[in-house]
Formats: sequence, structure tokens, C-alpha cells
Amino acid sequence: MDLFMGVEVVAVDLGASSGRVVLARYLEETGGLVLQEVHRFENGFVQRAGQDCWDLERLSGEIVFGLEKTLAGGARPVSVGIDTWGVDFVLLDAEDRPLGEAVAYRDHRTDGVMERVFARVPRDEIYRRTGIQFLQFNSLYQLVALQAASPERLAQARTLMFVPDYLHYRLCGVKSCEYTNASTSQLLNLEAGGWDRELMARLALPDASLQPLCAPGTRLGEWGSREGHRLAVIAPATHDTASAVIGTPLEDEHSLYISSGTWSLMGIESRTPFNDAQALAANFTNEGGTDGRFRVLKNIMGLWLIQRLRDAFPHLSHAELVTQAEAAPSGSLVDPNDARFLNPPSMADAIRAFCAETGQATPQSAGEFARCVFESLACLYRQTLDELRAITRHAITGNDFRRIHIVGGGSQNAFLNQLCADFCGLPVSTGPVEASALGNVGCQLRALGHLADLPAIRALVRENFAGQDLHPRADATQATLQQWRRFHELRSRSPAASPRTPEGAVP
Repeated sequence: MDLFMGVEVVAVDLGASSGRVVLARYLEETGGLVLQEVHRFENGFVQRAGQDCWDLERLSGEIVFGLEKTLAGGARPVSVGIDTWGVDFVLLDAEDRPLGEAVAYRDHRTDGVMERVFARVPRDEIYRRTGIQFLQFNSLYQLVALQAASPERLAQARTLMFVPDYLHYRLCGVKSCEYTNASTSQLLNLEAGGWDRELMARLALPDASLQPLCAPGTRLGEWGSREGHRLAVIAPATHDTASAVIGTPLEDEHSLYISSGTWSLMGIESRTPFNDAQALAANFTNEGGTDGRFRVLKNIMGLWLIQRLRDAFPHLSHAELVTQAEAAPSGSLVDPNDARFLNPPSMADAIRAFCAETGQATPQSAGEFARCVFESLACLYRQTLDELRAITRHAITGNDFRRIHIVGGGSQNAFLNQLCADFCGLPVSTGPVEASALGNVGCQLRALGHLADLPAIRALVRENFAGQDLHPRADATQATLQQWRRFHELRSRSPAASPRTPEGAVP
């Protein structure tokens, strides 16, 4: 069969540092799936009125350019869907004009806001109601910060849309609020599944701008090209991690995932949420998935630390940093989720300060800095695994996790992935790299009637995107155990062992 005789859809996958317009061709008769990156573009913060913001006008233009380029290349896709990071939003007034900028989650406007919120609604009650981990940049705290700084803006707002919803709106003119992304906001009631308007009222937040929630796979409208070609606009799981989990070939409840990139999102897929005191103490989140599933996970500040370390070593590529890390000896460790690493002026200086405060030697070479980050991430993966075992011990048969699937861009980092296997003592399966795009594509193909359900999506991924299997190394056991013990000791000595961004990671 000719490659172009299958059905074609477009997945737009936006991350914090780059975006891609990806054409997918599905050959239903043979079960083949091929991805082609048609357009890639940079993303990042822009400074506006002293705040870190997203340039959504430019991003919208890049998306349209990518769609037109796809058509110019001869493809004839039938639909398009967009996934992005979570929590950030756009406010529109009564005439659908943007009210201010789309402020980015790493902006410091939410510094100290969580503590003010807890003074009005107790932390444990918020967790019981929402099941969402405490991150200082959650939409809840962004809205409270905005209410304090610009109450008139919130009062004028008639529409709140998260970033992918707004970008869909720019394509087809239809307003929406897709569930998986909305679930990251800490504004949904875990039990009811909708907006927690009582929580908002207690925080004096107006709720008139909230839109009805829609499920992944909802058809929103149509986009038309300059030449008149029309594509259905379908909301996938618009949170990129939700799409990545859909695109991860999990076998069963004994499988874990790490969506590895700027952030590392580590967790399980579950039919039931975990929002008891133990899950609160470990600060796990219960974000929305598809088909009634929850993403029980912890956000871990991932390869962001390496990305920012390159500011201090601009002559080295990411691959060269990894190579030098492999050659460097084990040494100092940091807590990657310490608040100082969220958006420091200098990541190298932040690591130096952490090491000094915890009585450790300061890394000197680029390889020592990178080794410090990679081993620290592996230690945090191990800690998260142990916490997952504890909070799920009564719910998962045998309480036995048997494999970790690492997907996303970080699945190409063989050194970090091997450290994950060594520290966690579990086999690791890597790939697919494009898990978010694949989950996005799978949602569209299902909505179009070409795939039956979630298992069919994962079977398609498994059959077309083979990964690599890694196993714990016996000769690394002693060194791993020594670093694991040191990691626990340094966390107890760190002045920020319970960071003000009780987090992990974002988008």
C-alpha cells in the first residue's frame, strides 16, 4: 500500500523550550504508524512588564505555519490536535480580548502565595478536595497572586482557557476546557470531577470565567487553510504528560512510567486516586487521565538542571555533558526538587550553594556538575519508587512494581536511564521518544473511529516504536547503595528539605 493511502492527522506538541508540528500516517490495513516532523520551532519565556510570559501570538503563528507547510508538502490530514504543558492560562474579557499576558509558571509572582492560601484553607483540606500536589505555580496560586496584584483583571474576565485550549480557540474559534490539563490546576474537586467552586469562593476567587470541561477526543470545530483545505480540530489529552502516558506502552498495574524531559514525571496509572495522609506527606498528585484513569505521579525537576547548567558551559553540547558525566567520579549530590533550582540566575551557583550548605565538596568540572545532577535524579527516582510502594500497598496486587518505562526526550539519555535501573533495582524500557505526540495522535485516531480504545492505542505504539531494555548492573550495587545513603543524609541536612514548591516538576 502506498504510504499516503492511510489516514493522516497532525499532532502539535508544545514544550517549554520547543514545539513541533508532527504529521502522522496510520495504515489501518497493516497496522503501521509513521511520524514525520514537519516543523520545529523554539519556545521560551519573553519578558513583559517585568514578568516571564509566553508569546502565544508567535506560537499560534508557528502552528499555522506548520499546518500550511504540511499541506504544501502534499499531505492531506483530516484533523489536528494540540498538547502543551499545564497550569498556565489566558483570560479573555466580554469581547474575547486577552486580559494581560499569559504569565509563565516559572515567574516569581507566586513566591510565598501558598503560605497565604494555607492561612485561609488548610493544606490538608485542599489536598483532600483536589488530590493535586502542592506546586507553587499551580493555577490556584497564580489566580490568588493575580487577585492580589490586579483584582480588576479577574473581575473583568469572562473566559479562562488553559494554553492548549486557547491555541485551539485560535484555530477554530471554539472555546473549550479539556479535562486533563484543567486537572493540573488544583481547581478541580477530585470526588465530583468538576470545578471546586466552594474552594474558589473561600479564597475570594471569581468563578464566572470557568468553562465546562470536555474529555480527550472532543471535536471542537474546524480550521481552514489558505487554499480551502479543512481539518477537524480535536482536543487530545491536552496536557503533554497525559498524552505521553497514553503513548506509553504500559503492560499492567505493575508498570511505572517516567516522562523524561525538562521535567521528570514519575508515577503509575490508576483507576482510583490516592489522596490520603500518606500520599499528602509524600506530595503525590492525582491528575486526570483518559477513560476514568488517574495519573498518580510526582513531578521531579528533571533535565531542566542540565539545560541550565549549559549556561555555565556553553561550549559543550548536551551529549558532550553526558559523556563527561560518565567519565567523572561519583561525588556530591543535590535535591533536584529544592526550590532554589526552579529558576535561578545561575544553575551552577545554585548547585554550589546547596553543596556548601550541606557540607559537601563543590563540583569543579562540567563532568562533575553533570554527574551530580544525573545521580541526584536517579536517587530521587528511587525515593519516588519507594513512596509509590508505600502509598499503594493496599491497592496494587502484590504491591510489586516490575518495570519502569522511560519515554520522552530523556529516554535517549542512556547514562541517566542506566542509573535509573541501577538505583531503582528494576528493568527499564526506553522509548518512544515522541510519546506525547503519539498519545495526541492516538486520541485523534480514536475520535475518528480508527482505534477502539486505550489498549489499541498502546498496542499500536508498541508494535511500531520498539525501545531498548536496560537492567540493573550487579557491579554497580555497592556504589549505588553508598550514594543512596548519602542522598538521604543530605536531604535531612538541607535547609530546604521541604521546599516551598513541594514539587517536582512541570511541563
